[in-house]
Amino acid sequence: MVTRRELDVGLKQIQDLLVGMGERVEKALADSMSTLVHLDVEEARRIVAADPELNQIEEHISELGAKLIATQQPVATDLRRVLAALKISSDLERMGDLAVDISKTTIRLEGQTLVKQLIDLPRMAEMVQAMISDSIRSFIEENVDLAYKMAKDDDQVDALFSKIFMELAGMMAEDPKVINQSMLLSFVARYIERIADHATNIGESVVYLVTSKRPDLN
Repeated sequence: MVTRRELDVGLKQIQDLLVGMGERVEKALADSMSTLVHLDVEEARRIVAADPELNQIEEHISELGAKLIATQQPVATDLRRVLAALKISSDLERMGDLAVDISKTTIRLEGQTLVKQLIDLPRMAEMVQAMISDSIRSFIEENVDLAYKMAKDDDQVDALFSKIFMELAGMMAEDPKVINQSMLLSFVARYIERIADHATNIGESVVYLVTSKRPDLN
């Protein structure tokens, strides 16, 4: 049937774009953390400059989704696939913005020396990179178990965020000279924690896609 074929082609195109977005976001987070660890301001500026590309992909997915709904009139699971994809692309775009915010922090630290060796922040970022990958895989495979795993992973990220925040707060209390930089590093921890929340939102979208009910995994 021609209509079914056109719908399948459109859904596959959106799926491929989402996979590409996920890969870009995962790389942006890894690269942004690298700029912070090494205070590589030049690379940080490159990451900031590339941010509009992710926005353009999200807009393209929105256009494709709107076109599929208007021309193919999908119902039931197919409609949920389109709606979930639109929500996921929005979450990925926001995740990309937050990754860029880390690079912007690196730029703000230009000329400074880090007040401490960064260990937990990169570890937290690695945990969230895995969440990004798993969240996209859960969508592609329509894997509800993997989607629900996002909640447990998010709890681990939250625990590490609390540890980092308390450590930085202690440093600020002991030495007022490190307050500005410690605040910026606290913001980075918050950015990473928020990316994990958006990955968990993707898990919620997958559960909605498969079951038609949206749980609260955050």
